[in-house]
Amino acid sequence: MIDARLFLTRLFEEAVRAADPYEAIKAHLPAPPKGRTVVVGAGKAASQMAAAFEKLWKHPFSGTVVARHGPIEQCETITVLQSAHPVPDEAGLAASDALLKAVAGLTADDLVIALISGGGSALLPAPPEGLTLADEIAVNKALLASGAPISAMNVVRKHVSRIKGGRLAAAAFPARVVSLVVSDVPGDNPAFVASGPTVPDRSMAAEALEIVARYRMELPDQVVTHLRSEAAAAPDPDNPRFAAHECHVVASASVSLEAAAAKARELGIEAHILSDAIEGEARDIGRMHAALAREVALRDRPFGKPVVLLSGGETTVTISGKDYGKGGRNSEFLLSLALDIDGVSGIDALAADTDGIDGSEDNAGAFANGQSIARMRAAGIDPRLHLTRHDAWSAFDVSGDLFVPGPTGTNVNDFRALLIR
Repeated sequence: MIDARLFLTRLFEEAVRAADPYEAIKAHLPAPPKGRTVVVGAGKAASQMAAAFEKLWKHPFSGTVVARHGPIEQCETITVLQSAHPVPDEAGLAASDALLKAVAGLTADDLVIALISGGGSALLPAPPEGLTLADEIAVNKALLASGAPISAMNVVRKHVSRIKGGRLAAAAFPARVVSLVVSDVPGDNPAFVASGPTVPDRSMAAEALEIVARYRMELPDQVVTHLRSEAAAAPDPDNPRFAAHECHVVASASVSLEAAAAKARELGIEAHILSDAIEGEARDIGRMHAALAREVALRDRPFGKPVVLLSGGETTVTISGKDYGKGGRNSEFLLSLALDIDGVSGIDALAADTDGIDGSEDNAGAFANGQSIARMRAAGIDPRLHLTRHDAWSAFDVSGDLFVPGPTGTNVNDFRALLIR
C-alpha cells in the first residue's frame, strides 16, 4: 500500500533537489580572471544562486542580483534587490538600473558571472526611451492573458527593453560574460530564460509584431510604434563583442524529471517521462493527461499498472473577459484533469510549479484523484464553472487538495506526476 500524496510529494521534492543551485553552479564555475569578478543575476532563484556562488567562489568579487518580493536567501557580499512578479513595479526599474551600473566601465581583464533563472523578465523592467513603466506593465499583462507560449512572450519582451535580449551582456563589453542558467522554458533555450539579458538570439522586432497580431494583444499605441522602429532591434549574436562569452544551462526540467523517475523506481513504482517540454492550453493538456491515465487505469495500456507518468514544460492559460478568479496554470491543468477522471479509482495526480508558487496565491499547485470533484460538489461548488472562470485555486481550496510547500529556491517550470495503481 502507498500513501499517494506522500509518494507524489517525495517525487516533487526529488525534482526540486536535482535543481539545487549549489550543485548546479559548482560544476560550471569558470577560472578566476586577472581583473575583477562581478556577479549579476535575476530570477526566482536569484538569491539562492547568489548564496551558492558565495560559498563556492574563493576569490574577491562584488555583485548584485534581483529576486522577487518575499523570503530570500541571505547573502554576505552580493546585494539582493527585490521587485515584483508577475507584474513589474518601480522597484524593478531601480533593480534594472543597478545591474546595468554594475557592469559599466569594465575591462577585458574582468569577468561577469550572470546567475539567471525564470521569472527575470518581470523582475527587470527597463522600458526603452519613449516608453514608461506603465507601458511595460501593459505589455506584460497582455502577454500573460494572451495564451502565448513562453518563447513567444519573451520575443516580445526583449524588443521592448533596455536590458533583455543580450543587452546586459553588451553593456558589460569588453569584459567576458559567463551565464549560468536555471532553465524554466521548454527546450532549454537560454535566450528565452528571463528573456535572455545576457544571451542574445536571432529573433527580430518584426517577429514580435507578428506575435502581437497572432494572439490579438491590445498594446499601447506607443509600444507598437516602438516595435516598428529601428530602436527595437536587439543585439546580433554574431557581434564580435559576444565572441568570448559562455553560457551553461546548469539545471532544467529534463534533469529534474529524471531524478523524480529514479526516486519512483527506488520506491518500487515504474516511471515513464512523457516529455519535459509540453506546451499548450492548461485545460487541454489536462484532458490529454486524463485520457492517458484512464487508458492505463482501465486497460493497462500503453503502460502497465502500477506506474507513475511524469511530464514537464510550461502550459498557458488564456484569460478572456474580466470575470476570473484565483489560480495558476498547474491548478487549472489539474482541475481539468480531475473533471475527466471523476469517479475513476486508482488515479492520483500532483501538478505544481517547481518554484513553489503557482499563479496568484501561495500554493505550488494541487493534488487530485477520482474523488476530488465529488468533494468539491459536496462543498457546494460547481467545479466546471470554476474551470470556466479560471478559479481552480478556490475549487481545490474547498476540497482540501492544495499543495503548499512554500518557495523552493529554484525554478525549472511545471512538474506533473500521475500515479496509476
